Amino acid sequence: MKHCSDVQIGQIVKVLKGKDAGSFYVIIEIIDDKFVMIVDGAKRKFDQPKRKNIQHLELQPIISSEVVHSLQESGRVTNAKLRHAVIAYVESANINAEKKGD
Repeated sequence: MKHCSDVQIGQIVKVLKGKDAGSFYVIIEIIDDKFVMIVDGAKRKFDQPKRKNIQHLELQPIISSEVVHSLQESGRVTNAKLRHAVIAYVESANINAEKKGD
């Protein structure tokens, strides 16, 4: 069971259920203890976030400081920054997986 305190704005998540299963997103808003708003800057732009049940997400151990900083400063994040955060995490995760496989 995941608790709201575990979820943070700017955190990278992997979708486990639904048509986006397997995709990575960034949390930009916490609605309540069950739901968050997620975006990736590509399929889901900042202006049209997806409301998602926390139980359908796998929280990743990474929080994008760029996203958090932008939201604190201006209340917005550019889609380019969101895409960069997701791509950077996926690439680093792939590199780590390859190292473990050696």
